[in-house]
Amino acid sequence: MLRLSKKADYALMALRHLAMRADAGSASAREIAEQYDIPVELLAKVLQRLVRKGLLVSHQGTRGGYVLSRPPGLISVADVIQAIDGPVAVTACASETETCEQYEKCGIRDPLWRIKDRILGALATCTIRELATDPESADAAGARPIVLHPHP
Repeated sequence: MLRLSKKADYALMALRHLAMRADAGSASAREIAEQYDIPVELLAKVLQRLVRKGLLVSHQGTRGGYVLSRPPGLISVADVIQAIDGPVAVTACASETETCEQYEKCGIRDPLWRIKDRILGALATCTIRELATDPESADAAGARPIVLHPHP
C-alpha cells in the first residue's frame, strides 16, 4: 500500500493552513498544532525541516512564526513529501544501484519505476494552493484532477 507518513500528513496540513491564512501573516507551531490536534513538538520538528528544505521561512520573536517561502501555487505536494520523507519509492530497489540479488533477473523493476515516475508526476502537479482551495471553487478555477495514466 502506498501511504504518506504521519510527518508528511502534518507537513501538508501545516502548509495548507498557512496558505489559507496567507494574508494574516505568520503562524506559530503551537497555533497550527492546536488547530489540528497535532503534538506540538512533532509539528515543530516537521516545520523546522520544511524551513531547512526551503519551503517555509521562520521568523523569531513574539510575532514570529512560519510563512510559506513562495506562493502556494508554486509548492507541489511532491516537494513537501520529498522534503519530509525523501525520494518517493514504490519498490525496495528504489535506485539503480545493483544491491538486490534479483536485479539482473527482475522483470518488474523497470515497469514499477515507470509507475513511480507517474505517481511523482501526479504529486508534482498538485499544489498547496489546490489543497487550500474549496473543491467547488477549485473546479471553477480550472484545477485538474490527478490522473495516473501514461501520456499518449
